[in-house]
Amino acid sequence: MTDLVKHQRMANAIRALAMDAVEKANSGHPGLPMGAADIATVLFSRFLKFDPTEPNWPDRDRFVLSAGHGSMLLYSLLHLLGVEEMTMTELENFRQLGSKTPGHPENFVTTGIETTTGPLGQGLGNAVGMAMAERLLAAEFGDDIVDHRTYVIASDGDLMEGISHESISIAGHLKLSKLIVFYDDNHITIDGPTSLSETGDQVARFEAAGWNASRIDGHNPDEIAAAVEAAHKSDRPTMIACRTTIGFGAPTKAGTAGSHGSPLGAEEIAGARKQLGWDYPPFEIPSDVRDSWRIAGLMASQVRKDWEKHLGSIDAEKRAEFERRIRGDLPAGFDETIADYKKKLSADKPKVATRKASEMALDVINAAVPETIGGSADLSPSNNTRSKGMVAVTPEDFSGRYIHWGIREHGMASAMNGMALHRGVIPYSGTFMVFSDYARPAIRLAALMGNRVVFVMTHDSIGLGEDGPTHQPVEQLAALRAIPNLLVFRPADVVETAECWQLSLERRTGPSLLALTRQNLPTVRAVFEDNNRCSRGAYELAPADGDADVSIFASGSEVEIALEAKAQIEAAGHKARVVSVPCFELFEEQSEDYQADILGTAPVKVAIEAAIRQGWDRFIGNRGVFIGMDRFGASGPYKELYAKFGITAEAAAKAALDRLAALA
Repeated sequence: MTDLVKHQRMANAIRALAMDAVEKANSGHPGLPMGAADIATVLFSRFLKFDPTEPNWPDRDRFVLSAGHGSMLLYSLLHLLGVEEMTMTELENFRQLGSKTPGHPENFVTTGIETTTGPLGQGLGNAVGMAMAERLLAAEFGDDIVDHRTYVIASDGDLMEGISHESISIAGHLKLSKLIVFYDDNHITIDGPTSLSETGDQVARFEAAGWNASRIDGHNPDEIAAAVEAAHKSDRPTMIACRTTIGFGAPTKAGTAGSHGSPLGAEEIAGARKQLGWDYPPFEIPSDVRDSWRIAGLMASQVRKDWEKHLGSIDAEKRAEFERRIRGDLPAGFDETIADYKKKLSADKPKVATRKASEMALDVINAAVPETIGGSADLSPSNNTRSKGMVAVTPEDFSGRYIHWGIREHGMASAMNGMALHRGVIPYSGTFMVFSDYARPAIRLAALMGNRVVFVMTHDSIGLGEDGPTHQPVEQLAALRAIPNLLVFRPADVVETAECWQLSLERRTGPSLLALTRQNLPTVRAVFEDNNRCSRGAYELAPADGDADVSIFASGSEVEIALEAKAQIEAAGHKARVVSVPCFELFEEQSEDYQADILGTAPVKVAIEAAIRQGWDRFIGNRGVFIGMDRFGASGPYKELYAKFGITAEAAAKAALDRLAALA
C-alpha cells in the first residue's frame, strides 16, 4: 500500500511548482500538471527506469508528455528528480527567452525531454515509433540489451486529433505491449466541458483497435500502480483512462476550463495552498519532499550501471555495432559503396523513373546500412521503397526491416520521428507527394527537432498522368521548401538519386525528402565523378561554349527538357548552359562566390519545373522566364499533359529566344 501522506506531499510539490511558475510567467497551463500530478508521481517514483544523472542512457524507459501544453509537469519532475540543468532558476524562468523551460517541451533545448510536443497527437505518434524502435532493436540485439517501455500522458485533445486514430491503430495491430498510455480524462478542454464536442467512449475505441484499456481514479495512487502492473503483464499496448480533476486543489477553478490555459491568480493560488496543505512560499520545496524525490531519482542508477556492466561483457563485435547505431554513425565504407555504385550507373546509363532509381539505390544502401527501416503508406509497388530481400515486420516478428504502415501518412510520419528520436535505426517511408500534406505536421516537427528521417515522395508532378489533378502535386514542392531545416531533393536521374540518398543518410541534423518521378528519365550524368555534385544543391551540368546567352535552371524530370532546350537554342545560333538544381536548401549553404558562379551572368535566365514558380526567382530574378505550372493539372497521358501546359523544350527555347530578341 502507498504511504499516502508521502505520496500526496510529493505530488503537491509538482502542483505548487506548476502554479507558481505559470503565475510568475503570467502565461501557461497549470491545470494539467495539477490534475496529473498523482499519475506522474506514481510512475516516476515507482516504475520509470530513468536515471537523472544519465538521462540519455540507451535502455532507459521513454516518457512522452503528448499533452505538451502541460510542460510544467515535466519540468517539475526533472527538477525534483535531480536533473542537473533543471535548476529552480530555470523553473522561475518558465516561458522566458533563453530558458530551459520553454512553453512546450523541446528535446533540443532541455535534457531529459524525449521529444518536442505541443501540436496535439504528435507525441502519441512519436511514442508509437519509439516503442517500435525498441522492439526492432531487441529483435536484433536481444532483450538483455534492449528492454524498456514507453509511457505517455495524453489529453482529451491528443485523442480528438485525427492522428491519434492512425497511431493507436498501428500500435494495436503490431501489439506493442511495452507502450502504455495514461489518458488524462479530466473532461475539460479550453472551450469548456468535453461534452460540448465529444460523446465517444475512448476505452471502447482503444479496445476496438486492439489495446488493453481500463478506467481508474487518477488520484488514487494504489489504482494507478495496479493499472501499471497489469499493463506490464499485457501482450498488447495499454491505455489507462485516469479520471482526474483539472487544476486539482484550486478552490474555485478546479474542474473548470478556468484552470486550463491561464494563470490561477494570487487569490486562487493562496486558496490552493491552503486546500493542499502546502504552507510554503513560491518555489520552495521542503527538505523531506526533496529527499523523497531525489531517492526516487536514484532508483534507476544501479539498473543503469548493471546494464552498462552487462553491455561491456558481451561479444565485442556485437557491442561495437550496437554502440555505433546508437551514436548514429554510418558503417565504414559507405562512401566507397556509393562511389562504386555511381560508377556502374554512369557506365550502364539506365533510363528509369527516379522512383525506380531510388529502389535501385536502396538495394545497395540497405545491404550496406543494416539500420535502415523502410516502409510505405500502402503504396509499396508505387513508391518502390522495398528493396530486394526486405522482410516485413509483423506483430509476431520484429526481425524484418519493412513496415506496412497502411493508409496512414499522418501516423506514419509521426512514428518515424519517434523511431529517429529513439536512436539505433534510420527510418524512411514513402507515399505520393501530393499526400505530403497529410504528413506535413510531422515533417515540420522532424525539421524542428533535427531528426534524421527520410521521406520518400513519388509521383512528384503532372508527370504521374492519368490519376489527374487530385493526385498531381503543383504547390507541394514550394510548400515543402518553405520548411526550415528540411532538405528537399528532386533528382534528375539515377546518379543524382544515388547522391541524394547518400546525402540524406549522412545528414544527422535534420530530415530529408526525395521527390521522385513516375515517368522514365535518361541518365544525364553519363561521366563518372567521385565527388557528390548534388551536395552543392545546384551545379553546372552542361556548360556553354563560351559566355552563355541563356542560363537554364531545372530540377528532376525537367532537366531532360532543359538539355533539349539548350540544343535548340544553340541550333538557333546562341549559347546556352544548363544548371541542375536538385536541392535549393544546399545551394543556399554554399559560398557567395559559388552561388554567383552558378547563377552566372547570362542576360536571359530560364527555370523549368512542373510546379508553381514560387522559389525560382532566387535563380532567375522576377523578370526571368519560368516554364511550369500556374494552375492545377488535368487527367491524361503525361506527355500530352506536358504539351498542354507548355512544359516542353520547344516552349522553353522559344521563350528564351523571344527574350533575347527583345533585348537586342
